[in-house]
Amino acid sequence: MFEKFTKDARESVVGAQVEARALGADRIGTEHVLLGMLRAPDSVAARALQRLGVAHADVLATVRSLPPGALDAEALAGVGIDLDAVRVQVEASFGPGALDTPPRSRAGHLPFESSAKKLLEVALREAMRCKHRRIDTGHLLLAVVRLDDSTAYRALGALRVGPTEARDAVTAVWADVPVG
Repeated sequence: MFEKFTKDARESVVGAQVEARALGADRIGTEHVLLGMLRAPDSVAARALQRLGVAHADVLATVRSLPPGALDAEALAGVGIDLDAVRVQVEASFGPGALDTPPRSRAGHLPFESSAKKLLEVALREAMRCKHRRIDTGHLLLAVVRLDDSTAYRALGALRVGPTEARDAVTAVWADVPVG
């Protein structure tokens, strides 16, 4: 699939690994892909978000401020599991902060979370929907705003960027800069 990516889109995926490592993650999530898109200021996604007043620093600060695992806590609560109660039990057995230990640094490439893999698949679908032969960062951004259960979606939402705003901004950039 990566052979269909433009240079900027491939660089965004590579940049996602850099972003994940910088944030101490042991896997690449949707938020890292979003940050990777913004590493290249001339990419379609970066230009679209600039039109909306959003820069890399804004997304980075927002990602850092999001509560870790908020979506998981909500999902677990839905099936009757209280994550706070689990934390109390684990800390009683293993000590305070036992669940907060940062992941160890890993050599080589970081694996993608399933949500980040889904983002790449949805980007391909977006390119097909638009009848584009190549996948650029605009398609990646459109995929982010379709995955409403992802960290990247929550980060953009916190910055008041919704699906309609993102789609309109990407379309406007494509009008100025041809796809691929």
